[in-house]
Amino acid sequence: MWIRVNCRGAAKKFILNQGLKSACCGAEGIPTLTWPPTCLRLFSSPHLPLRVTVFNKETDIATFTIKAVDDPRTLNKVLYIRPPKNTYSFNELVALWEKLIGKTLDKVYVPEDQLLKNIQEAPLPLNIVLAINHSVFVNGDQTNFAIEPSFGVEASELYPDVKYTTVEEYLHQFV
Repeated sequence: MWIRVNCRGAAKKFILNQGLKSACCGAEGIPTLTWPPTCLRLFSSPHLPLRVTVFNKETDIATFTIKAVDDPRTLNKVLYIRPPKNTYSFNELVALWEKLIGKTLDKVYVPEDQLLKNIQEAPLPLNIVLAINHSVFVNGDQTNFAIEPSFGVEASELYPDVKYTTVEEYLHQFV
């Protein structure tokens, strides 16, 4: 999600959030299951290097955004919202959920070539969801780069006083 904020004439701020907890850990995501399924389909492998993404609560995104609006350190910069306790691979997210519910779920790992085939063959809008999952959880496109200080800053480093909601805290409401 990109938010463009125009302030003080030509100065601009861009706020980049990479994942919403309610989208990935809510109705469309596995952790809200109140009846754990017998099997999960994971778009990754237990043997691949971990590709991580960021899950942020919408109110936390708003808090960081409001703090950045009048902050001269964010002028003409991208504000990345990547709190360290909200960065997980899909396998780590499933492991956290299993820990919270006290059960181990069966898993089927979908190989990347099969996922790419599924993307090509799936109808709209499922193909878009699958493509986003591939980008985020297989390629790690949200976090596979360093934040360049000349044009970007990380919100939780810039505002260490903000008490953001961790993924684990967020998931506790569903247990």
